[in-house]
Amino acid sequence: MSYESLEEALRAAGNPVEMLRNAQTPPYIYPVIPPEYTNWRDEQRAWAESCVFFNQCYHMMECYLEGPDALRLFSEIGVNSFASFAPNRAKQLVACNYDGYVIGDGILFHLEPNRFCFVGRPPISNWLEYHVATGAYDVEFKRDERALERLARGLKPIHTMYRFQVQGPLAPQVIEKATGKQVPEIKFFNMDELRIKGRSVRALRHGMVGQPGFELFGPWDEGDEIRAAILEAGRDFGIRAAGGRTYSSNTLESGWIPSPLPAVYTGAELKPYRQWLPGDAYEAVTSIGGSFVSDRIEDYYMTPADLGYELLVKLDHDFIGREALESAAGEVRRKKMTLVWNPDDFERAYGGLVRGGNGAAPKYIDLPCAVYSTYPYDRVTKSGRTVGLSTWAGYSFNERAMLSLATIDAEEAVPGNELKLVWGEENGGTRKPTVERHEQIELRVTVAPAPYASAAREHYRRTNKELAHAHATVAAR
Repeated sequence: MSYESLEEALRAAGNPVEMLRNAQTPPYIYPVIPPEYTNWRDEQRAWAESCVFFNQCYHMMECYLEGPDALRLFSEIGVNSFASFAPNRAKQLVACNYDGYVIGDGILFHLEPNRFCFVGRPPISNWLEYHVATGAYDVEFKRDERALERLARGLKPIHTMYRFQVQGPLAPQVIEKATGKQVPEIKFFNMDELRIKGRSVRALRHGMVGQPGFELFGPWDEGDEIRAAILEAGRDFGIRAAGGRTYSSNTLESGWIPSPLPAVYTGAELKPYRQWLPGDAYEAVTSIGGSFVSDRIEDYYMTPADLGYELLVKLDHDFIGREALESAAGEVRRKKMTLVWNPDDFERAYGGLVRGGNGAAPKYIDLPCAVYSTYPYDRVTKSGRTVGLSTWAGYSFNERAMLSLATIDAEEAVPGNELKLVWGEENGGTRKPTVERHEQIELRVTVAPAPYASAAREHYRRTNKELAHAHATVAAR
């Protein structure tokens, strides 16, 4: 049945949790590009040992905002400070609801005076469009849909801009060969112009898992030529193009939690927004999965601190959620950590596919990314008591480890602490098409820092703390 708005869909469902836990939408999709170009193990190795090429042209939502009030709009919905946000810079934009819970985040590019591009998952783009449509802002908003939406409407999967990433210890050499010049000194999260094959290419300086890198973008029609030039330039440096399976796993090493549930499903102040959102909006059809179950959708909401974003919150301006975040300043409820799965328990869970006869096996663990819903929420326990949530799980060939990104109660968020992760859904599984009948099991996990990769921890430690969050986000969004 179709609904006019998200609010109408929620009323019909009766409970947002019930609606989202049984939604028929699979995990976040990386369309058009192959799942693997070679194999995901070598593609993972490339970002640590040589150079990896990510084609980001298809899976992200983009929107363009232009006008004299654009910067004011960002300042009024973003927890970040925009006091010194100048052209040719980028920033991780984090937005909260009125109670201080995260709606989403992504990367905001300041292209030129009064002209911006936001890139990320749809919740923030929707939030921005709503405020442009209903607020007193002199801003023009242009929506640039993901390839998935375009394909569903019978349209070509194209964007305004192509968008590539070149990452790894040999990335500077690859860019030098592609441009024929020494790479300019670009400060982190700043942009400059490069020339490749006579074309102007915008370059954002950033890094992934502690390695140097660039995000390159320009007019869509030039994308094929630029991609071919970069891959050709990287042949002598061991460059590897990475597919969708590999791309979704890089966050495990860099430490960015990519899928917090957008905190928009409750609250009287957000009712007009829910009425504005269509009944088939991203927020209405995406899915919750995992062993954590609560009747209260608010128990799935996260604060900036839960996600490790507390340093991004700046109280130098008024913004939605400021009062709640100011009241909670200094409180540490949970901390973002990495959980390292016990190898024997992982083997036991995976081995359930070939052991146990005709009985239910443990929930299938896909590799390298074990996520089977849009928003993964697995219980992390100690002595049977929930002490945190695992929000993203998968395998790192570089670390030879099965890892989860988690938000853990502060008193338990101690490296070396052993906890348990409950893997699989209740009562044999929900009605999501990605969920087979299975049995829940407990796996031992050890608390470790986030980011987990030692190169990333050392690099981020040397970087401005606020910018370090963007290091992790820009590569994995």
